[in-house]
Amino acid sequence: MATTRTEHDLLGDFEVPIDAYWGVHTARAKANFPITGVPIGHYRSLIRALALVKRAAAYANQQVGELEPELAEVIIQACDEVARGDFDTEFVVDTIQGGAGTSTNMNANEVIANRALELMGHAKGEYQYLHPLNHVNMSQSTNDVYPTALKVALVLEIRNLIAAMQHLRAAFAAKSDEFKHILKMGRTQLQDAVPMTLGQEFATFARMTHEDEQRLDEVTRLLCEINLGGTAIGTQLNAPKGYADLACQELSRLSNIPLVVAEDMVEATQDAGVFVMVSGVLKRVAVKLSKTSNDLRLLSSGPRAGFGELNLPPMQAGSSIMPGKVNPVIPEVINQIAFAVIGNDMTVTMAAEGGQLQLNAFEPIIARALMMSITQLAAGCYTLADRCISGITANAEKMHNDVEWSIGLVTALSPTIGYENATLVAQRAALDNTNVRTEVLKLGLMTEAEFDAILGNVDLLAGPQN
Repeated sequence: MATTRTEHDLLGDFEVPIDAYWGVHTARAKANFPITGVPIGHYRSLIRALALVKRAAAYANQQVGELEPELAEVIIQACDEVARGDFDTEFVVDTIQGGAGTSTNMNANEVIANRALELMGHAKGEYQYLHPLNHVNMSQSTNDVYPTALKVALVLEIRNLIAAMQHLRAAFAAKSDEFKHILKMGRTQLQDAVPMTLGQEFATFARMTHEDEQRLDEVTRLLCEINLGGTAIGTQLNAPKGYADLACQELSRLSNIPLVVAEDMVEATQDAGVFVMVSGVLKRVAVKLSKTSNDLRLLSSGPRAGFGELNLPPMQAGSSIMPGKVNPVIPEVINQIAFAVIGNDMTVTMAAEGGQLQLNAFEPIIARALMMSITQLAAGCYTLADRCISGITANAEKMHNDVEWSIGLVTALSPTIGYENATLVAQRAALDNTNVRTEVLKLGLMTEAEFDAILGNVDLLAGPQN
């Protein structure tokens, strides 16, 4: 029994596994690019987006009279199955590939064509009945299909990331409410500053996350301009009149994304600037999440020889040599995700800069970098929320004692005792290694009852509460 079938391209004959839905173009790309070992099928949203683009193209081609209805029908059915995820394992080309994404487009064309052939009752590879390029790729080029599919996939993934960030923000907000009456010392440059509440600290984490959700929503709108119908370089060569608008409208309906046809298709085909902007926002998200994780590691340091203000939930043993040691592994993994995202941003930057003339040939590495950043950040947000933030407890007594012992407390007393007296108290406390309470009472600036009243008033010490 035969195990292969023979397919032909411009380089000659090539043997393809008989059961494979991909064909000769995919087979050559599979052999040419053994780079990462991660196939494009790993990125579910990209495969779904490719299938939706092909479906929209088939619909538009039928509407303008270019594609026979019976062929359009089976192509559309095959696209629906691919979009659903039935054929992800057939997308075997490596994510890093030469050719500006042509290998990805060819992989999609062949899988859809061979599935459509099956639906018609033909064998895989019998392209005389339905052809990957003549029919599935009709009125298209890789140069408009690939960036359009990438933009759709990015919008879908960014929506998932925003949902993950909302989940994390809710965890921060819950802790902010739980800790709103716990007084602590704020710090600037790692030195004592002024009192605040632990609730305010966690409210800040929530606010930072919310602001980044808004930035992601803003940049997502820029991804809605597509060049589908521009074909090779944006001049719309080989695309029939009315096709671009019909394909865009149908793709909008299928993806539930408000897509629009680019005003200048030539510009849109060569300009990768929107991907740089998306990457920049992702880097912003990563940097701020990493900064938050740094804070959590500092505030939970100890447990006895560090800051010791927070207790992170213990997730695993921390050492093979030090019994009882527990490390802040969840914030640490967020830090590492951030490092990767920052590196991915440089990759996107250089790939966008490397474009030449009417096309950027490096969109596959842009796609890989952005998809990795988004999916890892989303996973990180859920992990941080569920395996760290939700289980944090506070060492309230430790923080209260730190406030009373800190010289920074004089700033909160300054409106009552005056700046000069507050300065004198700070100097004497530092010189004598005493606390602010002791020096204030020695100088007769306040009674102990008056001091206790201020120290016990969280709202007065920490300022307006969020």
